[in-house]
Amino acid sequence: MGAFFGANRFKFGMFGLNCAGGMTLSSAPERWRADWDEIAEVAKMADDAGVEFLLPIAKWHGLGGEADMWGRSFETFTQAAALGAITKNIGLFVTAHVSLLTPAFAAKAITTIDHVTHGRAGINVVCGWNPDEFDMHGVTIDPDLRYAKGLEWFRIYDKLLKGGGEFDWDGEFYKLRGLVTDPLPVQKSPPVMSAAQSGDGQVFAAQAADILFSSMHSVDQVRDMVQRQQGLAAQYGRSTDVYVETQIVCRPTRKEAEEYAHYYAVEHADQGALEYFRRMKAGTLSKSTREANSVSDKAVLASVKPAERKYPGIFPGMYPLVGSPDDIVEELAKLEAIGVAGSALVFLNYLKEFPYFSQEVLPRMKRAGLRL
Repeated sequence: MGAFFGANRFKFGMFGLNCAGGMTLSSAPERWRADWDEIAEVAKMADDAGVEFLLPIAKWHGLGGEADMWGRSFETFTQAAALGAITKNIGLFVTAHVSLLTPAFAAKAITTIDHVTHGRAGINVVCGWNPDEFDMHGVTIDPDLRYAKGLEWFRIYDKLLKGGGEFDWDGEFYKLRGLVTDPLPVQKSPPVMSAAQSGDGQVFAAQAADILFSSMHSVDQVRDMVQRQQGLAAQYGRSTDVYVETQIVCRPTRKEAEEYAHYYAVEHADQGALEYFRRMKAGTLSKSTREANSVSDKAVLASVKPAERKYPGIFPGMYPLVGSPDDIVEELAKLEAIGVAGSALVFLNYLKEFPYFSQEVLPRMKRAGLRL
């Protein structure tokens, strides 16, 4: 993977800066608005703090409800190029919906960003789940075929970035002629992430991705997922790191953190947006999830059903870490101990909350031997 991942035992990304609400289903007045100048400021702060990467969400449609989470968003390829020009070390992922982009476009675009950033580009390959977003483009999602199509898309993209002469492609989903791209990336192979939750998505990641980025519902579920992913990747002669998504609510004391989490994720939970998410997600569940094939599949299946949750305003699959700086480090150490390589961080308001995380949690991570 790209050099920007470095040698830290536990790595961090910033997740969802490009979208209103980030990954928080909350109508709290101070929620993230995705103002460009604030996005740029947080990106530079994360770069200075040594965070490994920025990971955006490819969104075209909001979730409705009171706050319309994701209703406002910036496109991920153009954002990565722009942020790459104002940062120095941090990795810049794009998020590519395979049903909306051709492999040739993605290869050209990721190479452009890799040159702009002198080798800091990465790609998150996703196959989609929200029919309303794809209706905007006249595209239909087939939940039983999306990962097969995504794998073929990836193989075309990967072949393009290896260079060589023009080639044709005659596959099940793609019939393409005269494929070629020039220049090639600065990196030999920009890192590939796959954001997937289901067992089918994990099989896809085992074949295509350097990183499986997935939901976390419990420590036991993630322990099982890490072990399963290692076994799947080994079947293809590969290795795949596992990253999870974590919502950080950090205050000087655990009591203060719990009170703040209750305020924005219970009192101001956007139930309308949550109901919309469940409805859309339930209509495009992968075959493995419908059949509850794995521990993760069962967790995803449960997430689309109405249930009592401690923090309903924290997105399903986004694991809440709520407490003092010492509490947060203790929980992150548990993740590292079960084989999790890193987490993508989410805050209700990145600009207001990340500085405290940087000042209090990151030095403790260093003292715990989890970061250099």
